[in-house]
Amino acid sequence: MRRILFLLFFLLLIFGIFYYLTVWSYSDGERAGTISKYSRRGYVFKTWEGVLNVGGFSGETGSLTPQYFDFSVEDDSVAQQINQAVKTGQRVTLHYEEKLVKLPWNGETKYFVTDVEIVDPQYQYGMPGQRYYPNQPAPQTQPAQPSAPTQVDTVDTVQTPDTAL
Repeated sequence: MRRILFLLFFLLLIFGIFYYLTVWSYSDGERAGTISKYSRRGYVFKTWEGVLNVGGFSGETGSLTPQYFDFSVEDDSVAQQINQAVKTGQRVTLHYEEKLVKLPWNGETKYFVTDVEIVDPQYQYGMPGQRYYPNQPAPQTQPAQPSAPTQVDTVDTVQTPDTAL
């Protein structure tokens, strides 16, 4: 009887450690940028894998240097949203979870994207705050019409002894 209880306790402990290492997320966060590469790959287990170009500025050289973030996607609806953002070239914010241990059937990285947010879809070709697309003329603004001066009533008021204090 003791051996059976010890075996059950041991299996429960092993299952708990396995769950902790594979399912529980070590950290979560967000990264924003444009998707550089996105594909479904694998010999036996097909998973969605991608690279996010975060961009960046090098303080040492004073130049722009690309920084890349490798990620995996498990959910098909999230994968379709990312695929749509790749087609349009839009900037995205990826919400991700980091796992302690990656398993071969989950993906190639330990960063798993859980949600996608499109950033400024109306300015996909220009800088944020730019109100027109490149190679198109800027919208013409109408010059302000000078307003006519208002008439001032200049009626003299006369004080009578009844109203004077």
